[in-house]
Amino acid sequence: MKTRWWLFVIIVFSLLPLWDLLHTGLPVTHDGQDHVTRIANFYQSLSEGHIVPRWAGNLNWGYGHPILMFLYPLPSYVASFFHFVGFSFVDATKLVFAAAYIISMIAMFVWAGSQWGSIAGLAASVLYGFAPYRFVDLYVRGAIGEHVAFVFLPLVLWGLLKLARSGNRRWGMVVAASTAGLLLSHNAISLMFFPVIFLYGVYLNFFETTQRRWFIVFGVWSIAIGFMLASFFWVPAFFEGKYTLRDIVTRGDFSDRFVPIQKFFFTPWNYGGGNELPKELGMAQWFVIMASAVTFFRSKKNVIRWMIGPLFISLALSIFLMIGWSSGIWQQVTILQKFQFPWRLLTLTVFFVSALGGVVVSSVRKTSRIMFCGIVLLASFAFTFPMWHAQAYSIKPESYYTSVYEGTTDTGESSPIWSVRFMEARSKAALEAVEGLVTVTELSRSTTRHRYRVIASQKAKLVENTLYFPGWEVAVDGKPVFVEFQNPEWRGLMTFEVPAGEHQVEVRFQETKLRKAANAISVVGAILLIL
Repeated sequence: MKTRWWLFVIIVFSLLPLWDLLHTGLPVTHDGQDHVTRIANFYQSLSEGHIVPRWAGNLNWGYGHPILMFLYPLPSYVASFFHFVGFSFVDATKLVFAAAYIISMIAMFVWAGSQWGSIAGLAASVLYGFAPYRFVDLYVRGAIGEHVAFVFLPLVLWGLLKLARSGNRRWGMVVAASTAGLLLSHNAISLMFFPVIFLYGVYLNFFETTQRRWFIVFGVWSIAIGFMLASFFWVPAFFEGKYTLRDIVTRGDFSDRFVPIQKFFFTPWNYGGGNELPKELGMAQWFVIMASAVTFFRSKKNVIRWMIGPLFISLALSIFLMIGWSSGIWQQVTILQKFQFPWRLLTLTVFFVSALGGVVVSSVRKTSRIMFCGIVLLASFAFTFPMWHAQAYSIKPESYYTSVYEGTTDTGESSPIWSVRFMEARSKAALEAVEGLVTVTELSRSTTRHRYRVIASQKAKLVENTLYFPGWEVAVDGKPVFVEFQNPEWRGLMTFEVPAGEHQVEVRFQETKLRKAANAISVVGAILLIL
């Protein structure tokens, strides 16, 4: 069968669980509403000419928020494009979920099919798309970043595989672009997957290429370009995270999020959060795990054993790190705490089991491959069918997402460290007098630039009801003035003084030197990518 027919079959399969998204409105999920609101703020900043949106002006009761700097921008860029061409913000968000689901299955087929053959690729693709955790992300959590990240996990490996086998440098572009896509899709998922990329690179260097030194150098170089491409996001997110409540709010979040072992085998399907969240691996997945164990001990081909062994160990390690016995490791290895929830490692189990399925199908006799693949497909469909729908749908006007929003669209971890976690009510005015009598007229306002005419009868102190974050500046009559943002009475807000008289006041959000450098690195990365 030609490749296009395999892709057609996979697209048809992928559409089955997406049918429910045709409902009017937004699926009621844990995070869906926040994602739509964040995308609306992202689009507003884009439409004002900011290629890299960093400030969400309508969030947090209109006090603004730097969350766009810290949470995966790629889904917002894609949703913004869909909105630009005419879709509502809700429909644009649903399209991102749908497109990412379809493309992720195609991506897994492309990689696994190249590695083990088309039938094995089909089995791996279905296991990848029809794992219960995929429907948790889609219809329970509404986790758009994790959902999009599933696209790039196999694409990075596919690029490396092609690079190793062909020795053609153009595949380095796929590696670089996919690496950047992964970094821009989800912070924690990219962090947990890079060890997998490293181990796969080691495997390729021993089994798939004769140009070992060249592959190491150019493979590392391609991944480095990927990091450069995404620098505009991850560099400020990494280095300026110290100005947020991230380490305070998320500290110890993992302690009550471990998974009881029995839940890996069966969890009644539900739409609850936290410990109620479905965390089963899936019946088809357990069938593949048992089949891969049998294949490992019965196979006489070393290459098969070298594939199954590391995948099986990686799967076992991922499961172990999700159960309470590993709490001591989470305490000592602090980088694990960046994942926030132990059960987030289910992302890796989905990938490892899908890869194991591809290996197992490729290892059986040709006459049995279609039958084995058929069992995997039927089990995947039958046992996940009840998961193919949302709990309910919410219908709200577009203005709900585009106007002032009371939340921050996160748990407050991205709030500036000198402010409170969440503001509690909308301010009376954008600019108010703290001391002295003044008349304030707002001349213009955008996400990152607020202009006022201020008439003060005497020297006065004013408060701009916008949370301070590095980059905000205040100019009075074109001259920068000192901004206080740690006054306990106006915690996190910008206060400044104006002399008596009439003045033009401009409050603007600028790129810091670090952000400018990160932007420049991304531009250099783009140039290197196309050279």
